[in-house]
Amino acid sequence: MADRVTHPRPPRFYFGLRSPYSWFALLDLEEHHPGLADRLEWRPWWEPDEAGEQLLRGIGARFPYTPASPAKELYIQRDVRRLAAERGLEIVWPEDRSPWWEVPHLAWFVAEREGLGRAWAERISRARWLEGRDICDPRTVRRVAAELDLDPDEVAGAVDDPAVREQGARSLLDIHRDGVFGVPYFAHGLDTYWGVERLAAFAASLPDDTAGGQWAGPGTTGPADLGHAGGTG
Repeated sequence: MADRVTHPRPPRFYFGLRSPYSWFALLDLEEHHPGLADRLEWRPWWEPDEAGEQLLRGIGARFPYTPASPAKELYIQRDVRRLAAERGLEIVWPEDRSPWWEVPHLAWFVAEREGLGRAWAERISRARWLEGRDICDPRTVRRVAAELDLDPDEVAGAVDDPAVREQGARSLLDIHRDGVFGVPYFAHGLDTYWGVERLAAFAASLPDDTAGGQWAGPGTTGPADLGHAGGTG
């Protein structure tokens, strides 16, 4: 069998707008690794709704999700408050009344198209964790879009846009190449790092030019199993 062709890929940052640990990683990138965030390939990761699951099944993938136990949820809340206090922040724990994670994450693709994907992740995370706002509420998405000079109707309507839906499904399918099972998750070549506490090691592993490692493509030929959320909130 012929060797697979490898292609250089930039280092990647997999993040979830649901996860407080992704938010801490985003803050730590800005605080401790200025400039690195601009050199990363940002990749959103979320649990899809039924329509998203159907799209994934249609392209041979699935996204199993195992909710955290009550004990783990309690631990996460305490842990998040500790980590926030270490950063001089006071968490306003959001109330997810009817979480629909496609709303903020598919909106990210619209913002990214306008060169504002990073700004969207930063502002919507701040709305969630410092302001306690429901980021799955289209009204919140509209307000944040307006703040960033994005079209509120286009951003809030991403969940109803078949092209964005397809883009989202393809993005979720693609992440199995790096074996992502939770966020934040960092990858460069064959080196992968899970968790906000691994950010420094990830940054130290990169060459000065972060030109990208050699990527051999998907590691499996069968349907992708995209893993679970890892209890990351």
